[in-house]
Amino acid sequence: MYEFFDHTADLGLRVRSLNLNDLFADAATALFAAIVDGLDSVRHEREMELEIVGTDREYLLFDWLRELLYRFEVDHLLLSKFQVEVSDFGLRARAWGEPIDPGRHVLSHEVKAITYHTLRVECIGNEWIAEVIVDI
Repeated sequence: MYEFFDHTADLGLRVRSLNLNDLFADAATALFAAIVDGLDSVRHEREMELEIVGTDREYLLFDWLRELLYRFEVDHLLLSKFQVEVSDFGLRARAWGEPIDPGRHVLSHEVKAITYHTLRVECIGNEWIAEVIVDI
């Protein structure tokens, strides 16, 4: 589950999940939901595998989202489905999506960057929570 919150000239993503793997997958979904209206219109035509090394969860989330944003900007890929396995050494993930189709995809926010500002990943009770601010 994710929600957006306003943060000055930026956009905040707040994600809640029952486990860390889903938290990272849901954060990716939130990022692309901010980029494109109607994320469910993005087909799962292409699959990609990603591996990111890191031990700090906050920085790992930052690097994960930054890599996905890079794939959007360089390869013009919209991604809408994610499987993530977080370990003590980083993450391995699979993502599905398709190239931007201007006839079907309406871009919503121009996400310029993922920021470190108020970045957090923590477990509270039985729930994992992440917050990240994106520069729009």
